[in-house]
Amino acid sequence: KPKPKPKPKPKLKPKPKPNPIILTLEPEPEPLKTMGQKLSQAAKNAKSVKGDASGVAAPDPGPEGATYPIVCSEDVMSEKSHGTTDAPVQQDLRWGANRETADRICCYNRHFAEQSGYWTKTRFLVEARKAELPVEFYDSVTGKRLFVAPLGRSLNAFVQESNEHGWPSFRDPEVDWSEVRCLPNGECVSLAGTHLGHNLPDRKGNRYCINLVSVAGRPADDS
Repeated sequence: KPKPKPKPKPKLKPKPKPNPIILTLEPEPEPLKTMGQKLSQAAKNAKSVKGDASGVAAPDPGPEGATYPIVCSEDVMSEKSHGTTDAPVQQDLRWGANRETADRICCYNRHFAEQSGYWTKTRFLVEARKAELPVEFYDSVTGKRLFVAPLGRSLNAFVQESNEHGWPSFRDPEVDWSEVRCLPNGECVSLAGTHLGHNLPDRKGNRYCINLVSVAGRPADDS
C-alpha cells in the first residue's frame, strides 16, 4: 500500500512585536510650602503672636523661602570648653527642671534624652495653665528663645500631642529659627551647641521632640 502523504504543517503567523516600553523620568515637583512655613511666613510681619496684650514676639521664620527644618553642619556641635557648649546650663532652671540632668543632656550628649514623661513631673503643666499663652521656651545654656507654643492650636492640643510621644512636641511655626537648627540625621540643636532633641516627622509634618530640660532656661536678660 502506498504510504499516506504527511499533512502539511500549518504556517505559523509571526508574533506581533510588542510596542517598545519607553521610560521617562518625570521632573521632581517644586517643593511645596508646608502649612508650618505658611504660618511662619505670616507671623514674620506680625507684631506679636497674640496681639498687643501678650507682647510675645512672633518666632523668627528664618531666611526668606527657607525649607524646614533648617539644616546645619556638625561644626555647630564641635567640642567647646563645656562639652558642645561654651558654658554650663543656668543655675536656676524654670519649672523645677533638674540642673544636673539638664547639663548632661544639653552639653555632653548627642543621642540620649530625659526620661519619657519627665516633663509632666515638673511644674510646667501647672504653670503653663496659669500663664498667659503662648509660652516662650529658652535655651537652658544661653537663655536665648528657641520655641513659642502653642501657636495655631490650643494648650490642650499641645499637651495631648506631647503626652502621646513622651516629650514636648513642637511644630514648624513654633520654632524660632534664628537660634534652632537640625543636623542631617534629625538631631535638633541650638546654634550655641545645646542638644535639644530630634525631629521625628509624622503625617502632619515635622515634629520636634524636645527635652524640657534643654528649653527650661530663663531669658538671657533675667538669668
